Parts: sequence; C-alpha cells; structure tokens
Amino acid sequence: MSEMLFQGETLCLQSLDNGLVELCFDLQGASVNKFSLQTVSELSQVLTLIESDKGIAGLLIFSAKKTFIVGADITEFSAVFSAGPEHVVAHLAKNNQNFNRIEDLHCPTVVAIAGFALGGGMEFCLACDYRIGSDDAVLGQPEVKLGIIPGWGGTYRLPRLCGLDTAVDWIASGRDQKSDVALKCGVLDAVVAGDQLRRAALHTLNECVAGRFDYTARRKQKSTPLQHCDIEAMLAFESSKAFVAAQAGRHYPAPVAAIKTMQKAAGMLRSQALAVEAEAFAKMAQTEVAQSLVALFVRDQYMSKKAKTLAAQASCSVSRAGILGAGIMGGGVAYQAALRNVPVVMKDVAQLGLNLGLSEAAKILSSRVKRGRMTPDAMAQVLNRIEPTLDYAGISRADLVVEAVVESLDVKASVLAEAEQSLSKGAVLASNTSTISITALAKSLQRPEQFCGMHFFNPVHRMPLVEVIRGEKTTDETIAKTVAFALQLGKKVVVVNDCAGFLINRVLFPYFAGFTMLVRDGADYRHIDKVMQRWGWPMGPAYLLDVVGVDTAEHAEKVITAAYPERMGREFTSCIDLLYQKKRLGQKTGAGFYNYISDTKGKPEQVPADEVFELLRPHVVPRRDFSDDEIITRMMVPMVTELVRCLEEGVVATPAEADMALVYGLGFPPFRGGLFHWLDSMGLKAFCQQADLLSALGPLYKPTDALRNMAAADSRYHDLKVDDKGGVS
Repeated sequence: MSEMLFQGETLCLQSLDNGLVELCFDLQGASVNKFSLQTVSELSQVLTLIESDKGIAGLLIFSAKKTFIVGADITEFSAVFSAGPEHVVAHLAKNNQNFNRIEDLHCPTVVAIAGFALGGGMEFCLACDYRIGSDDAVLGQPEVKLGIIPGWGGTYRLPRLCGLDTAVDWIASGRDQKSDVALKCGVLDAVVAGDQLRRAALHTLNECVAGRFDYTARRKQKSTPLQHCDIEAMLAFESSKAFVAAQAGRHYPAPVAAIKTMQKAAGMLRSQALAVEAEAFAKMAQTEVAQSLVALFVRDQYMSKKAKTLAAQASCSVSRAGILGAGIMGGGVAYQAALRNVPVVMKDVAQLGLNLGLSEAAKILSSRVKRGRMTPDAMAQVLNRIEPTLDYAGISRADLVVEAVVESLDVKASVLAEAEQSLSKGAVLASNTSTISITALAKSLQRPEQFCGMHFFNPVHRMPLVEVIRGEKTTDETIAKTVAFALQLGKKVVVVNDCAGFLINRVLFPYFAGFTMLVRDGADYRHIDKVMQRWGWPMGPAYLLDVVGVDTAEHAEKVITAAYPERMGREFTSCIDLLYQKKRLGQKTGAGFYNYISDTKGKPEQVPADEVFELLRPHVVPRRDFSDDEIITRMMVPMVTELVRCLEEGVVATPAEADMALVYGLGFPPFRGGLFHWLDSMGLKAFCQQADLLSALGPLYKPTDALRNMAAADSRYHDLKVDDKGGVS
C-alpha cells in the first residue's frame, strides 16, 4: 500500500511496493511544472528524506501534468540577474546540488518524460540514470534563446551522454528535439506510447533494482572527462565555434559561449565543470542581450495571457470561417485556417481569383511536404478544408468572415455591406485592412457592433502577429471572438484601438519617412540598409520596401499622411514616389531599389541597380557620408516618437504589448528587448537630447510633452503601472 511521504506545493513523494518510491512533479494551480525557487526548495527536502532511508531501493519520477517540466521559472530571472554574478552563481548552486544528489543516490533513478522537458527540466532528466519518453515527448536546451547558457549541468552532462556533436547542436541551436531524435542520439533510453509510459519506466526501474540493468555504469559515463584526444577535441570545438558564430550573428553571443564552456570543461570532473558552467552562465546573465531577451519572454507571456483571457470571454468558438477575396493574402489566411483544422469558405468574384488563392495555399503546403513536415495525404486533407465559391451561399455558414479585398475604402465598404446580408445573426465580420479606419468602414454596415479589424501580415503563414482593431461601435463579444479565432490559427494577438495605420503601420511609416529624408539629404540607401541590418533589423528599409511592394507602401503612405498631415506631410518628392512613377515596384516586378533575378531555387536574389541613382540624382542633394550613429538616430527617432503617441492616445494599451507587437509584426531586433525597452535602456533624457539635435527635420523628431516629463523625472516606460482595464498610468 502506498504512503504519502512528502506533500508540497510543487511536488510530492510516496512509497510504492518493493521498496520503491515515486516522486511526482505537480505545481499547484498551474497547467505546467516549472523549476521555481519553491520547487528547488521542496526537491531538496525530498532528497534529504530519500538519502536518510537506505531501505529505498529505487526512485521513479514522473509528472502529474500532460507535460514534464518546461524549465526554470523565468519570471524569477530578472531579480536574480540584477543582483550580480555572485548571486547568480549562488542561485545556480542550490539546484546543482540537488541534481548532483540525484546522480549520487544510493538507489537507481528512472524518469518518465511526457510532453516537454526543456531547459532545467531536461537537465533534471540528464541527472537521472534512465530516461523513458512517451512518443509525444519533446526535449531541448533552449537557454541560448534567452541569451544565456544551460546552468544546471547541461553543458557538462549532455556531451558526456550523447557526444560532442549532438550536444553542440542541441545547446547552440536551442531547438526542441522530438522523442525519436532523442532516442537516436542516446538522450532517451526508450520511447513508448503515452499510455504505456509509467509502466515502462517502472519496469526499467525494477530491472535496475534486480541488477539486470547496470545503472552505475551510466553514472560512470557522466562522471569522466570527454573521450577525445586533444587534437580531435580542438578541431571539433574550433570548427563548431566558427560555424555557430556565423549562424548566430554578432548580436547573440550565448551559443558560442556555450561551446567555449564545453571546451573548457572537456577534461574536467563534475565539480570543476559545473563551476566553469556557472561562471559562464553568470557572465551571460549580466549582458544586455540576456536581460532584453528575458524581459521579452516575460512580456510575451503577459501578451499571451491577456489574449487568452479575452478569448475565454467569447460566447462560442469559430467552427467555420469565411474569406472574401482569394488573392495571395486571402489564400494565405485560408491556408492558415485549414492547417489549424478550421474549415473555410473562400469567396471571390472571379474563378481566376479563386485559382490564385488555392494556388497560394497549395504552394505553401507543397513546401511543407518537400521539407518532410507533412505527408501528401495530410496536404490533401488541408486543401479539402478550403471550399472555393463564387457566391455567398457558403458564407452564411461561417461564424467569422475575414474580408481581404483590394486596399480601397470604397471597394471594401461595398464588399463588406454586400457580404453582411448573407451572414448569420451572430457572425463576426472582420476586415484585413492594413491602414483604413475600421470606424469609417463600419459606416456602410447595419451591424457595426459585430465588425472589427483583423490585420494579418504577409506572408500569413510566416508572420506571427495579428492586429485585432476595435472600431467605435465594436463590442467586447466581437473582439473576444476574433481574438479567439486568431489564437485558433496559432497567432500572437495584440488588440488596438482604431486609427489610420493602427499600430504597426502607424509606427512603420515614420521609420520610412526617416529613410526618405536621409536619401533626400544625400545618403546612399545601400549604406542605410547595411547599417540598419547591422543594428539588428532583418532587412534594411530599402530592401523592406522592395519586399512589401513600392506600390503598397506608396498607397499606405497616402492614407497615413492624410490622417497625420502635420507630422507625416512632406514638401519633396521622395525616393518612394520616384520608384512608383517608374513602376519599379520591388520584387514583384523584378526591379525596385534593387534588381532581382531568380536563383536556382526560383527565389528572388538581390543585385545592385545603378540606374536607381540616376533616377534619384535630380531630386536629392549630392552624395555625402553619414556615420552609422547618424543613420540609426535619424531612422529610429521618428518610430519612437510615434509609438509614444500611440501609447498616450490609447491605441495600444501597454508598453509590453507594443514591444511584442513590433517584434512579431516588424521583426524589431529581439536582442534589444522591444522598442520601449530599448528606449528605457538608452534613458529618456538621452533620447530627448538626441531628438532635439534633429528638431530641424520636422515634427516627427519632436518628443511629446509627456515623454519630456517622464525624462525629467528619470522614469521608465516599463515601470508604468497597468490598471484593471489593462491601461497604463
């Protein structure tokens, strides 16, 4: 008969038959287990109980939840990191002692792994003698994604368990690894069906107790130096560092630091190796990159929780969706819905449009099949969920309909009004407009309260963000249902209030304005692109305009300029205007700021376009050099001042959501922690001083009065309090 030996808030220990005991992780009031300070403390208490009872013959470990342990409690990191390196090392030591004690127990240990075992969760598993995984198990060391390295023995145990190459790949990439891969690499000892997991783990433990499995040999394998000769090890480590450094880029030092840590500790025993790891971890924890990425993780959790809370308020879920307009964007949305098991009706006025939408979905799916991420049968099932139609009959069965026709107020208003007549009583109608006011579009509708914006970003299947836009008459139920649908599609969601450009495009076009003024003033747009890419953007502004489409940018700019003429208006012919007039529209036409030719895979490859300089010459001042700092400041100040206005006007509710939206919607450099985080890090006083030096460039370079007041008070945006309604004060 089992007996409860320990019951805590995060785990419990109970006896089983034949001298076995079972440790169960079960964080109370949470859906997943984390290695919080409380977990570390309770694990230490449990280990003391086990160590004191020599009659215990074996330890079985599993989770009461669907997933094992997702890692450390990252919300605790900021306080730990800010206390300094010595405090970080002391923090790591507490759980390193626990894991060492598990590895040194007088009895064998077997862990049953279902779902995720990541970061500290995986490091716990590495300390056990045998690891049995369910077929849905996912293991990984994602610490480098937070700008740090494994700190609870991952750099020590993993290479000794599965070899240097596998350890470097797992740790330096930070990628999750499925159970079949983990089994092949030797990280898992067996993989079984989920309903057989506990039985298989218990069988393994009994085999250890009976002496048929030599668990002591496993421990010896992890306690010795890496088995490489000096030359072999040097070649392996040095080639890995060079490759990983090129892959990670200069803004992300953690992957190379992890390899250096493994290299330094290769010939060491456990205590020395863990000390080396802790020192390297503490060093990474003090970097701005780690602090930014940890802050970003916490804000992402806040954004996701807020979206889920909103979605839970919806009276019903979306079981069938509709798409109006079957172009590339409509096809992309249809694909995303069908992929996530939501049947979708795709309506267009012409068969050619339907063919284009279906072709877009098929192209994306074919790419998944080619990469081995989907079978042809699964592809067929997804395509079968997309119902093409030339009439509104199918739309009447949809719970939510997304309009994705041409970006024109008149066209959209007409299509929306016509479609509304076919909708069921409770259906939500949403527009995928990128710039046009939702309140203005709602004027053509009989039920404006059931209408909102649902702005996807192109390409839909790659861009994670969806902006859900609330119009003047949009109800909470409409917002809740739309947010729930976006989450169904696997998207990140930010809810914003209506204005021209909403949040993302409203702050993007001041950035483009900074670019066009630099070109006007004699800057080489190719140099601007290089500087902004080195700063961390995935692509420079000229290249981004080519990818977005110069015609799309020209149209959106007109809408935003009309809404904010005092800041966005200009009295010169911009480089965007000039390319648009010459029909150099970017990648879609093979010519924009750059020329494009297809590579061997059919993808557009960028090549220089000297003719653009001849086109610009009559409209810009003679070429002159700008320093990198000048370019960065002139590009970023307008984006910051407009984002500040969006927060002050209530377009976006919190700095956290604004930061995450720009990361997910624009590719703002994650290692900088978001735009408000970057502003806080720079200091508001320093920012205002930079902006004032550029005041002659116009109102876009003028900080708001509220920003100046915060600067005078030495305040920070991420110190603002969030009220009960999600706003800041």
